[in-house]
Amino acid sequence: MQHAIPYRTWVLDNPATHRNAPETDPTDGPSSSAVIGGGDARSVQRMVSENAVVVFGKSGCCMCHVVKRLLLGHGVNPAVFEVDEVGEANVVDQLSDITGGEAKEDGRFQFPVVFVGGKVFGGLESVMASHISGELVPILKQAGALWL
Repeated sequence: MQHAIPYRTWVLDNPATHRNAPETDPTDGPSSSAVIGGGDARSVQRMVSENAVVVFGKSGCCMCHVVKRLLLGHGVNPAVFEVDEVGEANVVDQLSDITGGEAKEDGRFQFPVVFVGGKVFGGLESVMASHISGELVPILKQAGALWL
């Protein structure tokens, strides 16, 4: 039997925080997570392009946790990127550039933001609606996040 990969919080190299080592919490599941501080602009585009499913959320956000648990329940291993208050404006600008402003509501970007297959999928409401309607699994399969 294969062993599960432990949960890791990857802290990106950020001179403002000087944290570089991954933190491990084996109780939270097998997904990967990163904390994004200020000044790490190029990494947002790279994260979206390198992962089949990416969840951007504020640090400690319960809605981000719900999205993560729903995807884990389907067998998807999403990359979860937690945005701290220092880097929020920078990340919102980068996400806005990636999406062309299509995910903005009332002039503000709403977290959590889910990307599937390099394209913005939406937030918690979009994920839940597609899950309830049965459309989520085929979308995840098409993006390569699910194989079965």
